[in-house]
Amino acid sequence: MSISGTDAYARESRLPPLVVRALAAARTHGFAHSCRPEQGRLLQVLAGGAKSAIAETGTGCGVGLAWLATGARAGVRLVSVERDPVRARVAAEVFSDRAEVEVMVGDWWRIAERAPYDLVVLDGGGVGKIPEDEPADPARLLTPGGRVVIDDFTPAAEDPPRHDGRPDLPRLHWLRHPALRTIEIPLAEDLATLVGTRRWPE
Repeated sequence: MSISGTDAYARESRLPPLVVRALAAARTHGFAHSCRPEQGRLLQVLAGGAKSAIAETGTGCGVGLAWLATGARAGVRLVSVERDPVRARVAAEVFSDRAEVEVMVGDWWRIAERAPYDLVVLDGGGVGKIPEDEPADPARLLTPGGRVVIDDFTPAAEDPPRHDGRPDLPRLHWLRHPALRTIEIPLAEDLATLVGTRRWPE
């Protein structure tokens, strides 16, 4: 989720209809932290490569999920989990006519109930940015060749990356994860995303 992400769409036009619907829900319910348009367009592209299943943590009111559902091919199922039951209900209403989309209530690790996935978007837990948030296990959640997306970093200015004067351990965790090949993709001057591909067994 991005700070003021919902407001970032005020300058956008030609958005997919499902994204417009989710944005309307976010605005109606005062949810400010939707994924930004730059992130959404990347999710839409990555979703097109999924063969059978996509997962997301941190549904919010469904804006990121709408980008994923817009990009996914027919027959791909999408699972998203939201800790807040009110937001989960709002998001479920957004996708009430999309049988392939399931919004679950609970902590992020509930996505493991439907694993494995071709694409996992960690936007509401499972990243490891705070001590009480254990990083997700990509080997458990992803098919070989599947991708994980971790949003909401600022572009790294040095190598190895640092945050507040110290090594950026959450970012390094994903960049150096032995089960992944990971790259940082700058999306804006203040926004970067990590995309990792699960290695194939040798």
